[in-house]
Amino acid sequence: MKQQIVIIANGAPYGTESLFNALRLGIALNEQEGIDLKLFLMSDAVSAALAGQSPAEGYNLRQMLEILLAQGTQIRLCKSCTDARGITALPLIEGIEVGTLPLLAQWTLAADKVLTF
Repeated sequence: MKQQIVIIANGAPYGTESLFNALRLGIALNEQEGIDLKLFLMSDAVSAALAGQSPAEGYNLRQMLEILLAQGTQIRLCKSCTDARGITALPLIEGIEVGTLPLLAQWTLAADKVLTF
């Protein structure tokens, strides 16, 4: 039976390393046996999922999110957070969808561990 882990990330994509560290941990967890990882982005973290970003230097969150998707991670964005930032209708990285707080509540109740960044 796989261990259910949910990571909730709130940090802005660039300017702090909070989201970067959440994604690094997610990738490392997926490399372990028996893990079912889900990632829910809230607050300013939702803007990391916008398609077409390519930072000039430093870490590339788009690539990290694509790695997580390739590893089988479900990634959802907080709908009220995307609405507040005017990005709900903008193109997202393929495989990432807008989710809801009730979905996050379901994930949380089903999880063995919930990590927040």
